[in-house]
Amino acid sequence: MDHGDFSWMLVCSALVFIMTPGLAFFYGGLVKRKNVVNTIMSSAIMMGVGSILWVLIGFSLSFSGDIGGVIGNLNWFGLNFDTFADTTHPYPNTLVFAIFQMMFAIIAPALITGAVSERMKFSSLVIFVALWSIIVYYPLAHMVWGGGFLFQIGSVDFAGGNVVHISSGISALVLSFLLGKRRNLGKAPYHPHNVPFVFLGAALLWFGWFGFNGGSALAANELAAHAFMTTNTAAASALLSWILIEVIKNGKPTLVGTSTGLVIGLVAITPGAGFVPIWAAIIIGALVSPICYYFINVIKPKFGYDDALDVFGCHGIGGLWGGIATGIFANTKINSAAPWNGLIYGEVTLFLRQLAAIVITIIIAVVGTLIAAKIASLITKGIKVSNKDEMIGLDVSEHGETAYPAFNGMD
Repeated sequence: MDHGDFSWMLVCSALVFIMTPGLAFFYGGLVKRKNVVNTIMSSAIMMGVGSILWVLIGFSLSFSGDIGGVIGNLNWFGLNFDTFADTTHPYPNTLVFAIFQMMFAIIAPALITGAVSERMKFSSLVIFVALWSIIVYYPLAHMVWGGGFLFQIGSVDFAGGNVVHISSGISALVLSFLLGKRRNLGKAPYHPHNVPFVFLGAALLWFGWFGFNGGSALAANELAAHAFMTTNTAAASALLSWILIEVIKNGKPTLVGTSTGLVIGLVAITPGAGFVPIWAAIIIGALVSPICYYFINVIKPKFGYDDALDVFGCHGIGGLWGGIATGIFANTKINSAAPWNGLIYGEVTLFLRQLAAIVITIIIAVVGTLIAAKIASLITKGIKVSNKDEMIGLDVSEHGETAYPAFNGMD
């Protein structure tokens, strides 16, 4: 990297870091008043746990060496490498790359927390996400970006469709089944407690996503500009598509729906941002909204699981569609890192490899979540708060503080 590339990557790292506070506001606005502190804390704790784990073992397990195509080794424990002397690996052993990738490792487990809002013990959550990072996230990061198995079979994931969104979305679904439903779910009307918070969080996520996808070009170049534009285009397209669905179904557009639409557009374009044409981003964004809307409003009620903030419906399903769409629209002329063109260009190989990568990601996420949740449950004697604590609210029961101390009314 030259100094221009270094500067771009550091700026992008800062943009991606902003996404976790943005996620905290997005999730925080959607829950009840009595749980907003806990919900925001669930994202905030990742900024600590995720950072330290990454420095100690995460980067090394993801990018140092290779054990069976599944995981790295601990040769770079504590980031113990000479950034300047070793030139054999121009990206993986540079500190700026470690910084950039650390931000992904922070937000990925934070995404899961939306599914378990208002009912999971905070101590259990901390243990779970630490274990999940080790069992699920680091192996996937190695398999996709560190030269592991998914890279070797020729699947592509520009900025984290498999590694971040499908893994967290599937894990959120599994964890929501393990936790069970919230008290009184479906027995009373439920509304987000702070809609402006929701849009503020979504706007911060959109802003940070330019670093998330643009920085994944690993240089200040034409590919970064391309990823920047596909990112914005897909978000805009999905936003408009979601609004259209709401107007058709309910007669009125909502700000929560607008925020949801733009976020799932960002999710869907993530795996293909640097592989698909800009015009394809319009299609990817336009289609992800009806797909996710269907899963949230039809499939979720049918199966009865309590994915509180629709992490699976947005990130899991949005990521799945994004990975498939990459196999349809990818063009090697845009980025030669794609070994084959997509299905629309008459080549089927990449499409099949994308499907294989998605299936493997799902298996890893399911198994890893079950293991991490079981260990967390044994340590904390159950991962769900008591009925009394849930009724009081997790802000008071888990943290001893409230977001709105002057508020005494009903939620």
